[in-house]
This record gives sequence, C-alpha cells and structure tokens, in this order.
Amino acid sequence: MNCLIVDDEPIAVDVIKAHLEKIPFVNKVVKTTSAFEAIEIINNKTIDVIFLDIQMPELTGIELLNSLKHQPLIIFTTAYPDYAIKSYDFNAVDYLMKPIAFDKVLKALNKASLRLKEQKIKFAPVSEFIFVKTAYKTVKIYLTDVLYLESTKDYVTFHLKDEKITSQLTLSSIEDQLPSSLFTRIHRSYIIAIDKINEIERNTIIINGDRLSVGTNYKSSFKSLIEAKRLA
Repeated sequence: MNCLIVDDEPIAVDVIKAHLEKIPFVNKVVKTTSAFEAIEIINNKTIDVIFLDIQMPELTGIELLNSLKHQPLIIFTTAYPDYAIKSYDFNAVDYLMKPIAFDKVLKALNKASLRLKEQKIKFAPVSEFIFVKTAYKTVKIYLTDVLYLESTKDYVTFHLKDEKITSQLTLSSIEDQLPSSLFTRIHRSYIIAIDKINEIERNTIIINGDRLSVGTNYKSSFKSLIEAKRLA
C-alpha cells in the first residue's frame, strides 16, 4: 500500500509518517506540505491512500479533491470537527482528529485495506493457477489446492493438502498476484486461503491441523473480514 501525506504543518506530517513506517503492509510513504505538489504526485505516481489535511493555505483539502479526475482513498486529518459531515461527500475512509495516535492510523489503514481488496475483487479476474520455480523445475500450482503460504527468510513454502513446495520468493512479491477474494495476509510470515480455515481460537487460525498466529498489525483487518462472513 502506497500512502501520501498532505499537510502544511511539517510536524503533523512527520507524526503520521512515523506511524506509517511501523505498519508492515505500507510499502511506500510520500509526504508534502504543498497542496499543488500533492496534485502532481497523485497524477504521476501510484498512490492508494491520502492522509489529507483540510485547512491549508494554498488549497483546502476539499478543493484539492475537487481538482482530481481520479481519487485515491481518502483519510482526512484535521484539528477541526466541523468538516466531518462534508467528508461523506468524498466517501472518506476515516476522519482523524489531531493529535493523531498510532492506533487511529492503524485502524484507518485497515479499513482502507479492506476497500482496496473489495476493488480488486470487483475489477480483477481470478487466476486459476500460478507457476512457481523450485530448485530444479517450475511447478504449476492450482490456487484451490493451496492451504496457506509460509515465509522463512528468503523462501516461501506453499502448503498444499498433501505436499509442500518451496521457492526462493518473498510473501510481498506473491501477495499482489493472489486474488484477495481467496487469500488474505494474517502475519508477516503467513498468507492463508480464506476458505481453508477450519477453526479460529482467539488469535490463532487452524488450517488442516496447523496452528497459525494472527500478527498484531493484522488483527483488526482479519476480524473485519471474518465478521463480514459471520452469520451470528
């Protein structure tokens, strides 16, 4: 996930940047104190989420958004509660009041992550299989056979029902290639097939007898995913 911070107060920018750098699923953080520079960045770079101040001297955050043809996901950051209702006009992910604590940023980004996954489900075709290079050959793996993926240093092991296949890869390089309707990341070391979950015990997921822990930074998004599918 690539994030842009837009705020005319350098201290506010640095606070949010420090929070984002602690979150493992944030790939890149770009920052600016200029609304006009922000427009150029949005038009020329891949930005998934904007942390956007509303009261700025050059352009307000609202004016900035009105100038965009294609709008990334928006998380408003402000010292003023008066604009909260206005934020709904832009389908904002969240509205954070300054000073902004780490847990608020993490919660907002988890919401954004779910929205991005929903967009991928809506627009991206689902692949049936992938090819993975092992030490001596290239193996075809059907996604429906995958239980979960486990990362160990520079290697990833695909856990299938009856075998394991290990390749020199990273989870981050694989994550974007897996359909988010079928797979979700629960830990720095694990991506799981959602439909292969047998049981959930607090922060432990059981798949085919294996017990996998849900990482601290993934608990909120995983809980939201499960709650969306829970009947009672």
